[in-house]
Amino acid sequence: MKFIHYLEKISGIDVYGMISLSIFVLFFVTMLTWVFRTKKSIFNEISRIPLD
Repeated sequence: MKFIHYLEKISGIDVYGMISLSIFVLFFVTMLTWVFRTKKSIFNEISRIPLD
């Protein structure tokens, strides 16, 4: 069975639940991708901002 079929069996879940779950997963995957693709030197510069 597909994942969507399991979610449809839960009582009380509707479109808003699916939309919020989709937004969360999309944001999490986007941030994870950004973290792994960004160079370490950029993170070093960002970490120095409060001290400068």
